[in-house]
Amino acid sequence: MSDGFDIYTVIILVLAVFIFLRLRSVLGTRTGNERRPSDPFVGRPQAKPEPANDKVIPLPQRNSEPQRPAAEAVEPEPGPRWEGLVEADSPAAGGLDQIAQEENGFDARGFVAGARSAYEMIVTAFAAGDRKTLKPLLARDVFESFSNAIAERENRGETMESNFVSIDKSEITGAEVVGRTAQITLRFVSKLITVTRDRSGAVIDGSPTEIVDLVDVWTFARELNSRDPNWRLVATGS
Repeated sequence: MSDGFDIYTVIILVLAVFIFLRLRSVLGTRTGNERRPSDPFVGRPQAKPEPANDKVIPLPQRNSEPQRPAAEAVEPEPGPRWEGLVEADSPAAGGLDQIAQEENGFDARGFVAGARSAYEMIVTAFAAGDRKTLKPLLARDVFESFSNAIAERENRGETMESNFVSIDKSEITGAEVVGRTAQITLRFVSKLITVTRDRSGAVIDGSPTEIVDLVDVWTFARELNSRDPNWRLVATGS
């Protein structure tokens, strides 16, 4: 064997170069942009959602018209002072005006709501003979009248039950100032179940199941600017 390449070494090198060129022509070269082989058990990657932001301010469109400033809010013109309570320019409206002029912070709608509650409480307490509940709600002479009627019923051994079904209407029919006292009259229209029984429990008036219509006209009064906020029943009618 000589110091240089022998014939066998040259043949092997030629074969190696030939095989390398063939493989390169078949397989090609890697460019770095090839797709990775897909895996059927791995789902497609989903696009990463943008973080939610409730305070995103949309940018104006380049060709859009400039936004006009919002018009200033215009308060609606107020209607009649006692709208929904009494007829405008009626004597009752004039009476309410007078009360409002004399009474600091007078609230006619609040008065009507309170009168409805008082009406139900008084009718129910009278039927039950509950003088304790009645006393702060009634003027002295009215309380004495109610108390006497309760006493007569008790002496006869009678019992009375009254249950409200509904108060269908409560409307102001009159209002005035007498001296330093405000007086407001209301007309109540209600549905009631009322029954009176004797000593044995037999029904002698009304019915435990029948609903009756009741119409009452009551007048409430209160000293103007008194520390006592309560209105008291001073007169009853039907």
